Amino acid sequence: MLLIAGLGNPDPQYAGHRHNVGFMAADAISRRHSFSPWSKKFSALVCEGRLGSEKVLLVKPQTFMNRSGQAVGEAMRFYKLSPADLIVLYDELDLAPGKVRVKRGGGSGGHNGIKSIDAHCGQDYRRVRIGIGHPGDKARVTGHVLGDFAKADHEWLDPLLDTLADNIGLLADGDDSGFMNRVSLAVKGRGGDVEAAEAKPAPKGQSHIRQARTKNAPAKLPESGPMAAMLKKLFGKE
Repeated sequence: MLLIAGLGNPDPQYAGHRHNVGFMAADAISRRHSFSPWSKKFSALVCEGRLGSEKVLLVKPQTFMNRSGQAVGEAMRFYKLSPADLIVLYDELDLAPGKVRVKRGGGSGGHNGIKSIDAHCGQDYRRVRIGIGHPGDKARVTGHVLGDFAKADHEWLDPLLDTLADNIGLLADGDDSGFMNRVSLAVKGRGGDVEAAEAKPAPKGQSHIRQARTKNAPAKLPESGPMAAMLKKLFGKE
């Protein structure tokens, strides 16, 4: 048996938040695979179904994000599951919008829901990190995470959720790479999975503007006109 937990906050006012993309993913899986209706159990909403030959319990903790581990741990103890039987779906600031990565174990990356699950369940479980992008300024992080997806985001978000649900069976079978490839192909060209959003910092002493120029296409300066005359005077070129 597998337990798949989507993380989020339960109040309807948070339903469209980036922080709730784990809930959105769980809902998409439930719809796509005709799981049972959601019911209340383990301080969570749960539903049951099958992915291939694997029995699956979907869980949406209703304890709010920071105490997600309370609900997930309760369900795992009831069914006598180990961390190897757990998959967690959640939002990731440090991935470009629409990019999805799967990893087993590791740190929380500052995500309070993951910190809570680590504390209650151990760390050796699979984490499906769904990129929501970083606003670029630490002071804006809270507003970004606890803000609704923009209308334009749905150009990549909706196909991502559909493809995630369509291919979740690959994760159930242990094919993490195949799952990531399918999701990546679905969102490319739709504004998601953008490598540029995860650009590395400029080398020391080099500006981000200079870094953005390609080596094969240097900036072309004007050869005539007022701008050319100004540049010649400024740099002392005749």
